[in-house]
Amino acid sequence: MNKVVEIQELGRQAYPDAWEYQEQLFQKIVGIKLANRSAEIPVLTPNYLLWVTHPHVYTLGKSGSMDNLLLSETQLAEKGATFHKINRGGDITYHGPGQVVGYPILDLENFFTDIHQYLRYLEEAIILTLHEYGLEATRSEGETGVWLGVGTPFARKICALGVRASRWVTMHGFALNVNVNLGYFDHIIPCGIKGKAVTSLHVELGVSEVDETEVKQKIAKHFRSLFGCEFLN
Repeated sequence: MNKVVEIQELGRQAYPDAWEYQEQLFQKIVGIKLANRSAEIPVLTPNYLLWVTHPHVYTLGKSGSMDNLLLSETQLAEKGATFHKINRGGDITYHGPGQVVGYPILDLENFFTDIHQYLRYLEEAIILTLHEYGLEATRSEGETGVWLGVGTPFARKICALGVRASRWVTMHGFALNVNVNLGYFDHIIPCGIKGKAVTSLHVELGVSEVDETEVKQKIAKHFRSLFGCEFLN
């Protein structure tokens, strides 16, 4: 088992470019696993955690509904946003500036073979990070992601999750709203869930801006603890 995770900072990158790069890493790991079946000496599979910021974009998961996108193509262009149907689970979500997006490309056979545990660990890394900022973040039963105010009329989502896994190799991941312009969520039914709000860390803290590098460091710390991994930068 290889419990080393290589962290890569991709910076600002268009969604299709980041998606293509994820696919390259994903196929690389799958290819090694397939070759290991007949290899006398198996090769360790690598693991990655990609940090990226996207320009304004809406993505629709394979189980999502186009009805949850409330903009026409013309209106999307007016907003400076793009739209893509993708191969992760989940419904529609927004990515854009001010969001900390993490894409773990992991061979779960290096850690554990349980996709539900994987999702819960991603949620827990975000929950523990938000606790460090004094926020009582938690899960909402039956709704993947991280929420605030669960069980109250003011329930609001602060982090979306959507993953794909094949041969125990993962891609896609999580998007935590840190300094996000929440107006962009007005043009979708986020994750297909009606009647619940979306929020951002800077709004919850009542500040103009939160240090996104610090947020990434906190998430990485909890990720490392939960997965029992070591990081390679």
